[in-house]
Amino acid sequence: MKFNKLILIFLLFTALFAHAQQDSILIAKPISQYPPEMLKTDDVGNKYYYDEGQKARIYEINGENVVVMDELILFKKPKFNNQLDQNYYFFLNKKLNRVYPLFITALEQYQDIENESRGLDKSAQRKYVNARQNALADQYEKQLRDLTTTEGRVFAKLMNRATGKTVYDIIKELRGGWSAFWWNVKGNIADVDIKEPFNPHKNRTDEFLEALLQSNWNAGYFQPYPGYQNFKIKK
Repeated sequence: MKFNKLILIFLLFTALFAHAQQDSILIAKPISQYPPEMLKTDDVGNKYYYDEGQKARIYEINGENVVVMDELILFKKPKFNNQLDQNYYFFLNKKLNRVYPLFITALEQYQDIENESRGLDKSAQRKYVNARQNALADQYEKQLRDLTTTEGRVFAKLMNRATGKTVYDIIKELRGGWSAFWWNVKGNIADVDIKEPFNPHKNRTDEFLEALLQSNWNAGYFQPYPGYQNFKIKK
């Protein structure tokens, strides 16, 4: 096989990506085990299977799995000051795994409202938004109530990373300033500041969360949300 036209790094798939919390290794099936209709052909005629989770092409060469990454974002793992620091990192990973699906659902619904109402005239927009806002705001409130304190913080930081808005801003947008004020009070009582932005350079927990997000995305444990790479970390 000729791969001279590929300007990408080939990696053996038998040693790809340790999980951030575990020593388990992700192993791909040989492409011969995938249905032929799922296979694609590259520019030089080589068959491959595209793994959406890994964002990679999986080839089979001389019986070996070889992977070509679309893009791999490397994020330096935080330096742990002590064992407690490392334990907290793993603890956050467990919380992130629980919160991430809820965050994706909330983000999709919020973006759906934004997109659907954008092309409407003012009257139609007002009717549409009024029909959807209460249900969405109620869902945010239920999520905030049901999550633990740490999970509430993680959820709030993920929403800010994805939208550029704090949870306080989103509630204010959907329910008005008075509702946002009271949800901020409730959040503070539960030790969750829904006004605090996501900043990995100034906040140790945010630094851990960013490292965990990149690790889980790279390993295929989390499906990245649209625009996840647009977040710029300002020092």
